[in-house]
Amino acid sequence: MWLINSSIGRKVVMSVTGIALVLFLTFHASMNVVALISEDGYNWICEMLGANWYAVAATVGLAGLVALHFIYAFWLTIQNQKARGNNKYAVTDKPEKVEWASQNMLVLGIIVILGMGLHLYNFWWHMMAAELMEGAWAENAANGVYWIRQTFSCPVYSILYLVWLAALWFHLTHGIWSALQTMGWSGKVWFNRWRCIGNIYATLVVLMFAAVVVVFAIQGCGSCGGSCGI
Repeated sequence: MWLINSSIGRKVVMSVTGIALVLFLTFHASMNVVALISEDGYNWICEMLGANWYAVAATVGLAGLVALHFIYAFWLTIQNQKARGNNKYAVTDKPEKVEWASQNMLVLGIIVILGMGLHLYNFWWHMMAAELMEGAWAENAANGVYWIRQTFSCPVYSILYLVWLAALWFHLTHGIWSALQTMGWSGKVWFNRWRCIGNIYATLVVLMFAAVVVVFAIQGCGSCGGSCGI
């Protein structure tokens, strides 16, 4: 099957899964911003997207997309290293037109995956998982604002999330236009346009996430009582 056996096929899988994940991030960021406008509105969204079958199905599908994207990224990186052979050990100057993000996509991706693990613990575990397992900690499962306050009242979590979002921004600024190029939607005229659009889009999405972190961190500054080690 060419999606597995050819490098182009693997890049197509990377691109399709990447675009799907960008769309999810857009939805998630837009949903989070509601918490800055109306806490009741945000909690209503959380309740609607709780342990309902469609939310659970979407979560499973999302996990599959992340797994495919990461596996194929690792696969392509190993393939590229093998193709370079001994040249990978040669000391060379950095190519002028190669972005830093492009050269470090795997490292950035690993940081993004680790950040997702932290995010799943802070929110998914205390919300959807709590409802599904009917755990003793399920009392505030639908109270999304409560968990946002709990998380970002701790400066350590706030800093970790901002580092994660910075890595995500670098990953997206390269990934968006690269995916579109792989799909054949980037000719000579549109190449620079897609890069510009990708940078703006990635910046807006990351800023929406970061705004929630910063605003709630400021509101909860000092309220963690030193429980996070500060």
